[in-house]
Amino acid sequence: MTQSFTELGLPAPIVAALTAAGFDTPTPIQAKAIPPQLQRRDIMGIAQTGSGKTAAFGLPILAGIAELTGRAAPMTTRALILAPTRELAVQIDEVLHKLDGSKRLSTVLVLGGTSRHAQVTKIARGVDVVVATPGRLKDLIDDRKLRLDQTRWLVLDEADRMLDMGFIGAVKQIAAQIGPRRQTAMFSATMAPEIAELAKGLLNDPVRVEANPAATTVGTIEQRVIFAGAKEKRVVLNTLLADKSLERVIIFSRTKHGADRVAKNLAADGHVAAAIHGNKSQNARQAALKGFASGQVRLLVATDIAARGIDVPNITHVINFELPDDAENYVHRIGRTARNGASGFAISLVDGTETDKLRDVERLIRKTLPVTGELKGVGGEAIPAADARLRRAPPKAQPARPNGQRKQANAGRHFSGAKKAAIMSDRRDHGGPGTGGNAPRARVAEGANAPRVRVAEGANAQRVRVAEGANAARPTRPEGVNAQQVRGGAGTGSNVSRNGGAPGTAGAWWEKPTGEGSPPPKADKPRWDKKQKDAGKVRRTSLAS
Repeated sequence: MTQSFTELGLPAPIVAALTAAGFDTPTPIQAKAIPPQLQRRDIMGIAQTGSGKTAAFGLPILAGIAELTGRAAPMTTRALILAPTRELAVQIDEVLHKLDGSKRLSTVLVLGGTSRHAQVTKIARGVDVVVATPGRLKDLIDDRKLRLDQTRWLVLDEADRMLDMGFIGAVKQIAAQIGPRRQTAMFSATMAPEIAELAKGLLNDPVRVEANPAATTVGTIEQRVIFAGAKEKRVVLNTLLADKSLERVIIFSRTKHGADRVAKNLAADGHVAAAIHGNKSQNARQAALKGFASGQVRLLVATDIAARGIDVPNITHVINFELPDDAENYVHRIGRTARNGASGFAISLVDGTETDKLRDVERLIRKTLPVTGELKGVGGEAIPAADARLRRAPPKAQPARPNGQRKQANAGRHFSGAKKAAIMSDRRDHGGPGTGGNAPRARVAEGANAPRVRVAEGANAQRVRVAEGANAARPTRPEGVNAQQVRGGAGTGSNVSRNGGAPGTAGAWWEKPTGEGSPPPKADKPRWDKKQKDAGKVRRTSLAS
């Protein structure tokens, strides 16, 4: 392995700047990635978080810029570095200035949530390096505030995170603006098939460098799991924080609201904590990071969006208050500690609903994590950690149906009123289901407007129509005659045809029954034209007066 940066072929001013910054020996990813880039080769780098990837692509860019003369043309940049989050972009910019030996490097951060006017003003003069997130950079390119035709270096850092955040489309459009003669470097902690496909389209005969297998954690991180119920996690967390050896701690939550809730509970319990997530403004996020880095804030509560953009030295512990939905984010979370060869601790609090997520994490990192603590069963009994890790997450509770009813086979299907009437009629005629519970209604009538009297018989009430002075029941329905036709009669108020209740025509069972001899529909009356309408209006006005 290469023992010094001088052996990598870097210029003397850059090596001197590295020595002044305390970097004497390159990391494995730096030793493998820097020489091919100095030979103008494209790079596909695979390395876990905290392995020194920023210097791996930053040092060759600084060496290349040092060989150029003059300044960048107005509204152009010599190098473009894309990052998925604002925190990571700020971190890259700070590292570049720390590694620059000439102290004349001009950079600009192109980020959302900050002053657009200040960014445009700096770019108008021409800069050496633009460090940007894809969204704001795409806006400036579309507004013709930045040209990429003279850009020589393109870097995609955390390409897998860009894929997860939906930036790949914008990245491809930005890369197309630069042209094929660029030198491209792509770095990622994981190597999903989508990342390989993206590299195939953006990289030209790349050199693949891999310091460690994809999706592996740093060996100097001591990892363990504590089983605790969702309501007991707060107590367990306070117990852990009572240990003074937890000097600088990052606590990860799965959601933004969860991060705010954890930070609020920590403050109520007497701890100094700050929260950082996507709903915070850029100034608030930077203020929280500065307070955490300076030691004024002991605890930083963050979400996964900030998991790859926090590069604070001497972080002693990472606590997963909730496991991430994506197991790969676990690798990036715990990578905040044990950076650049240091040691660290990662503790995950897992409840009964997260056992499946724990198995996904262990399968990804190819390691079984030691567990302590216990979970509570349905009856309140204690479940040992060895048994709890084998239990699958309970299924989501389904709403109870009344009287223990099962879901009906036709639930969610919608029938027309005519179809429902035909189905019920067929059931009554053939003794189908649903006919034994309620007896058919018998009606007795004389005349058009007979009063209704309800007579209860047993459990089911029957409605009977009784005429004044007569008890003659209406004849039973003949075979093949619809019930509505029997009730219709010759009255003008019938809701079926006005043919005196003639037998229905034979048709499909879903069709609405109609009587034979039904009169044809009335012809549409001719509509009045405007002249006729005006004449009618005048006539009505004169009659009213």
